[in-house]
Amino acid sequence: MNNSAKISWNDVLVAFQEIWGYKDFRSPQGEIIRSLLAKNDALIIMPTGGGKSICFQLPALLQTGLTLVVSPLVALMENQVQELRQHKLSAALLHSELSSWQRRKILQALEQQKLRLLYLSPETLFSPPVWQILCQPQLTINGLILDEAHCLVQWGDTFRPAYRRIGAVRPALLKSKPIGTKITLAAFTATADPLAQKIIQETLQLNQPAVFLLDPYRPNLNPRVRLIWTPRDRKQQLFKFIREKQQTAGLVYVRSRRDSENIAAWLQQMGYVTASYHAGLSAEERRMIETAWIEGKMPFVVCTSAFGMGINKSDVRWVVHFHAPLFLSEYVQEIGRAGRDGKPAQTLTLVSEPTGWLDPEDKQRQKFFEDKMRSQQQQAQQLIKKLPKTGEINAVTRQYPDAAIALSLLHSTGQLNWLDPFHYTIVSSKKTQPVSQLHAAKQMNKYLTTKQCRWQFLLNAFGFHQKGENWRCGHCDNCRRGEAFDE
Repeated sequence: MNNSAKISWNDVLVAFQEIWGYKDFRSPQGEIIRSLLAKNDALIIMPTGGGKSICFQLPALLQTGLTLVVSPLVALMENQVQELRQHKLSAALLHSELSSWQRRKILQALEQQKLRLLYLSPETLFSPPVWQILCQPQLTINGLILDEAHCLVQWGDTFRPAYRRIGAVRPALLKSKPIGTKITLAAFTATADPLAQKIIQETLQLNQPAVFLLDPYRPNLNPRVRLIWTPRDRKQQLFKFIREKQQTAGLVYVRSRRDSENIAAWLQQMGYVTASYHAGLSAEERRMIETAWIEGKMPFVVCTSAFGMGINKSDVRWVVHFHAPLFLSEYVQEIGRAGRDGKPAQTLTLVSEPTGWLDPEDKQRQKFFEDKMRSQQQQAQQLIKKLPKTGEINAVTRQYPDAAIALSLLHSTGQLNWLDPFHYTIVSSKKTQPVSQLHAAKQMNKYLTTKQCRWQFLLNAFGFHQKGENWRCGHCDNCRRGEAFDE
């Protein structure tokens, strides 16, 4: 059975110093580690760069048995596993880009209980070879960690529907384990508003979780939003901003792979050392770009949201959103990559003027997203009439190609329950929940047009009201309206 009861706090501190070289924890790292070692479920919201990964890696390494880390992006998993392996620690990752012999080797290590940490995506977790091994009675599983848990809310309904099935994992695994086995479940993210927190807790079926909430406010981050009038103006504003940054480290975020490639090619023609980074690149290409950027050989990268999660570089001086993100949670994650060293950092978002007459791109993107969401909702409501009341996901998706997304939407509206990660039952034909993604997209629009302090808006949106109604940061564009900015 799990052996966390035998671990003294002194063991924890000794391991922390031996592996990471630090003498003591930052608050609330110590409390989170105690909670996980005591087998409590937890929801942890800590700002980007706050040291979240140590909070679940250390308990995992101190216990015999396996901790599963469900993570959204290969690049993010690669970075964490590479760091752990440099410390000679038993961690591995499974993903679709591995060769068959690499995959076999990791599955063998998993079966032989040689791993302490296994990183994998929700889709890989549910693949038959992995799931069969995890269900073996003799395989000890201590914990299930959902890293970057905001993705469950942001992507789980429509983009990565496997996220909606994670809540069924623990009960299904426990059925195959010896009586009395405990599996801790913890969700980690930098951003989750009160609605997102509720969705994460309910979807994962967290059991009386210890909740750790740290607000995302960073006094050294200076957010600005600039109205642009034409596509040419957007490029000129970006060029002017980068030119004034003189080789300091930064990131340019765009929304699509095509934009990433086009903008990077244009800036390369202007003489800048940069690269396009998106999920379509090979692992080698991604690693090469990350290394060049981290080592300062490439001052900035033109990237989609695939870049940055879990990549630790402390001296990033600026982040530009060439296009605004769809969600506030994405925005706060991405600006949070700047200024981790505590020194001032600039963040700039370029947004079309509200009518969109001369540059309709932002409006079109927003409309496309909203139309797609509504259409998927309608398809789900039509499909519920055709589905068997109880069914198996693979059989249903063979018959109806879009069924995986429809099932996750029906789960999010309270019309369907997962009996286990592969079997569902329809519980109601009436919708009970609002569409959380549309709500989140509307919040982002309000942020871009607000006249109030930007940090006050963000803190309120994420449920942090303790700074007081009239509190202002004093360093965003709205607080400093009329002043000359330090570029």
